[in-house]
This record gives sequence, C-alpha cells and structure tokens, in this order.
Amino acid sequence: MAGLFGSAASTSQANTLGDLSKDVALQTPPDDSISDLAFSPQSDHLAVASWDKKVRIYQITQNGGSEGKAFFEHDAPVLSCHWSPDGTKVVGAGADKQAKVIDLGANQNTASQVAAHDQPIRSVRYFELPQSNAPMIVTGSWDKTVKYWDLRQSQPVASVQCQERVYTLDVKKNLLVIGTADRYINVINLNEPAKFYKTIQSPLKWQTRVVSCFPDASGFAVGSIEGRCAIQYVEEKDAASNFSFKCHRDPPQNNMTNVYSVNAISFHPQHGTFSTAGSDGTFHFWDGVAKHRLKGYPTTGGTISATAFDRSGQIFAYAVSYDWSKGYATNTPQYPNKVMMHPVGAEECKPRPSVKKR
Repeated sequence: MAGLFGSAASTSQANTLGDLSKDVALQTPPDDSISDLAFSPQSDHLAVASWDKKVRIYQITQNGGSEGKAFFEHDAPVLSCHWSPDGTKVVGAGADKQAKVIDLGANQNTASQVAAHDQPIRSVRYFELPQSNAPMIVTGSWDKTVKYWDLRQSQPVASVQCQERVYTLDVKKNLLVIGTADRYINVINLNEPAKFYKTIQSPLKWQTRVVSCFPDASGFAVGSIEGRCAIQYVEEKDAASNFSFKCHRDPPQNNMTNVYSVNAISFHPQHGTFSTAGSDGTFHFWDGVAKHRLKGYPTTGGTISATAFDRSGQIFAYAVSYDWSKGYATNTPQYPNKVMMHPVGAEECKPRPSVKKR
C-alpha cells in the first residue's frame, strides 16, 4: 500500500505546492542545532531545546513575532522538551542523563532536576494519570528504560524495561507509544502504566526516527530514516485502516533514488491532519483518512529537525538546523540554524470532504 499518496503528485502543482514567503523567523534563536519544539497548550509561548545545552521559552504573537521570555540550562545537549498541561512549567531532558523543570511563574531562569537515568534521556513528556490530578512526566532513555516521575518525589514511581534504547516516545490521553532501536514499538495504556499493552515490530523496514500519537489517541504515526511514514491504529479491529507511504524522497534518476529521514511528525490540533518533515529540508501536510497529500512545500535550505503546531493550529513552527546525521564534520558555521513560523492558511490543513459510501 506504499503508493497511496503517489497520485498527489499528478494533481496540479499550483494546487498542492505551498508558499513559504510569509514565514517569519524566530528572534535570537539558539546558538547550536535545534532538537525539539513545543508550544504551550494554554498560551502563545514556544519552548525550544538545543544542542547548546539550553531550553529557551519565547512569547509568540499571532503574526509570528517573537520575544525571549526565559531559559534554563542543562550540563549537555538538550534532546527533548515539553509543557505541563496547565502551561506553567517546561521540562527539558538530554545528554546529561537528567530531566529538569522550570516554573515560569517563579520568574527565575533556574530549573530543578526531576529525573535521572543511567544514559542520556532521548524523550520526555508531561501527562496526567487517569486517577490523579497531579501532572507527571515520563522519560525514555538510551539505558533502555522508560520511567515515570511524580514531581513531588525524587525516585521514579515506576520503571519499564524496554528491548532496546528509546529513540522516541509520545503521549496523548491514556496512550503512550515508545519507539526503540531494532524497530520495536511498545504501546502502553496509562491506566496500567507498568506493563506493555502491546508490542509490535515497526511496519517500516528501517530504523524508527519518530512516533506521534493521533489527537484522539486511537493510534499513532511512525516515521523512519528511509523516507516512509506509517499510520497505525492501536486496536486490531481497526487494523484494516493501517497503511504506510513514501515521502521525503528525490525523484528517481538512473534507477537511483535519494531517500531522506522523516525527522518529525506533528498532528493539527483541530483537524487531525498531520505534517511530516525531513532531512531533505521539506515539510508536507497530509490527510491520513483520505490518504491524500494536502500541501507540499519548497526546500527550506537545510534539514528540518523538529516541528510543532500551536494550540490553535494557526501557526506551524519548524526548525531548520543540522540534524547530526553525518557527524560533526558536516556541521559548518554556514549551515542554517533557525526556527520559522509558518502561518497556516484556512485550507492548508483542512481534511478533504469525506464521501460517505451508502
């Protein structure tokens, strides 16, 4: 089923080619590669995690303007960041094997350590357990564990042993999805957080780069290093709707095709459509239900390492910066390092009208 989106290329280019001319650059971006972007669920603020060991928080205006408001430092590159559900705190995690939280209400650029692992932490998310009102965080590490942390305690509430190093994880409602090395994908129902609800091998044949949960938590998207994305539903009854498709590839030449990593997948908060962004420097908007590409955009001039929609779905932020896929030698001072704000047009992310079969 890999060719489902292939027909999109044959529709008129003017219809599907997006416009980057109104995109606005973030003021005073990080000094090194950008690893993660996260918008506040409650206000117009953006958190940006970077290899320069900092997490920065910016206020974003509706026209894409920006102003730095706060920051906090780690002891090594930061690989992931996320907001608390009430929008008052930001958590960062990274290569210093710890997670730190800043309380933005305190008006201080200091963060307290809230989690620790034996190896770098690759991903961190806030979540709320069904039974408790207090937000918790979940961390996934290269030490092959996922740990849950109540911010009032210094020790993890629970720890889950994974098959391999954690490369990516995401949470939505009661759904936690974990992608590891060797293409394992573990699904956890947060009503029973200490055990796997199910484990599958990724439907994609190459290394998992990113997992992203559907807004309704019925499934998740998977992106791999080999220019492919998969849509997976959690329950077997929906398995007929699972599919995968090719993306982020150059047109074939002389029986050779350059394929690029899918680095980021973000779901639109209202429409349930989604974006993919890759190391080819492009991003695209897709309708997974209609199996249709809505818009594709010209190259941004460098790899896209992270993306995020704001809470209204009116701003799409993307980071153009080196993704370290070719080691330190390719990271030159000339390589772009910026965060861009793309104003989402009324029709850009709207799903196609569904045709109901009688």
